[in-house]
Amino acid sequence: MENLFKLPKGIRKKIVLIGLAIFFIYFGIDHFINPDFYLSIMPPSFPLHEEAVYISGFFEIIGGIGLLFHRFRKIAGWGLFALLIAVYPANIYMAITPNAFPDIPVYMLYFRLALQFLFFYWAYTVTRESYN
Repeated sequence: MENLFKLPKGIRKKIVLIGLAIFFIYFGIDHFINPDFYLSIMPPSFPLHEEAVYISGFFEIIGGIGLLFHRFRKIAGWGLFALLIAVYPANIYMAITPNAFPDIPVYMLYFRLALQFLFFYWAYTVTRESYN
């Protein structure tokens, strides 16, 4: 059983890995519970809004779970990295159309853009050899 998960050495790496997994699983599930929010942040020019929300939520859940299993960790990390790139236009859309999101302070919309790079880094980090 221990070999199935084979968590990285060191508490910091364990926290990064498990924290990232929980983050993606939680927000992936949230795509199915609160799809209206995710639909609202989709750029209008993108097709298949509802499908994209559910597909991205599904892959967030699968990727988060995959991070927990040693065998799938690297591919899950790269998959989540790619997913973060794919959903970045929604964050850009939010930042350039703040009037569409009056309940969110403008500085938070721009903070989301910067925060995404932290998640890019975290997803990349778990693909490295020291996590596998």
